[in-house]
Amino acid sequence: QLQLVESGGGLVQPGGSLRLSCLASGFTLDDYAIGWFRQAPGKEREAVSCFSKRNTITYYADSVKGRFTASRDNTSNTVYLQMNRLKPEDTAVYYCALDEGMCHGGLFDYYGQGTQVTVSS
Repeated sequence: QLQLVESGGGLVQPGGSLRLSCLASGFTLDDYAIGWFRQAPGKEREAVSCFSKRNTITYYADSVKGRFTASRDNTSNTVYLQMNRLKPEDTAVYYCALDEGMCHGGLFDYYGQGTQVTVSS
C-alpha cells in the first residue's frame, strides 16, 4: 500500500525549531522526486523544497533558504524537513509529496495528509 504519513508538527515559539518526518510506505525513494509543500489559511499552496531523484537537484523557496533543510533516509524510507529559526509566517499545514518525474511546480503524484505547524508566542 502506497502511503505518505507526516508527523512532527506542533506549536513552537518564533526562533524555535521543528523537524518534520514523512514515512513513505510502499515507495522506493530513489525512484521519486521528493517535495515539501505548505499551505496557510487563505493562501495558495507553496513549494518549500524539492530534491530530484538521487538528489541531483535540490530546490528551496527563497523564504526558507538557510533555515530549512530537507533530507532523506532510504534505509527507513523516511523524508525529513528540519526547520530552524522559525517565523510566524511559517505557520501552515506542511505536506510531503512524491513525483515519478522531476521537481516541478505543479501537482505531485502522491501527497501525505499534512501536519500543522504553528509559530506563535
